[in-house]
Amino acid sequence: MEMTEFLTSVLDMEEMLPAVSQGAIGIQCRDDDTTSLKYLAGLNDPLTKTCVDCERAFLAALDGNCRTPIAGQAVVEDGVLKFSGLLAREDGTEVLRISREGKPEDAVKIGTEAGAELKEQAPHLVEAFQLSGEEQMLVAPVNAKSKDAAQ
Repeated sequence: MEMTEFLTSVLDMEEMLPAVSQGAIGIQCRDDDTTSLKYLAGLNDPLTKTCVDCERAFLAALDGNCRTPIAGQAVVEDGVLKFSGLLAREDGTEVLRISREGKPEDAVKIGTEAGAELKEQAPHLVEAFQLSGEEQMLVAPVNAKSKDAAQ
């Protein structure tokens, strides 16, 4: 974008983890659409998919969604998958972090186990997300459901 003159700082993962799968593009198509699958295979980056699979497994293990304060990033460096995850209270007064490393082919297992460990450490946070989600559904406008489905 050639806007580096506006850059004031670069945040590293120690300072601020991104949302799970932030920056990754997902394209969905039918299993039986072989033509589309063929074209999409050329767009897929296997390392990015591995990292996204790890991050999404972490989010799923915590029963999270795009509205919960859960962050995670996986990277593959020198053949090792390195994952960092975070679970927080909505007001930021409680923050739990976790890190894991392993083989890229174990990405889903690494993410799932990291999420399960944080869920075990802080079930009250996961329960709070579920309750706040129920409250949102009770007070949400009728058309909010269709709007969410498009996201």
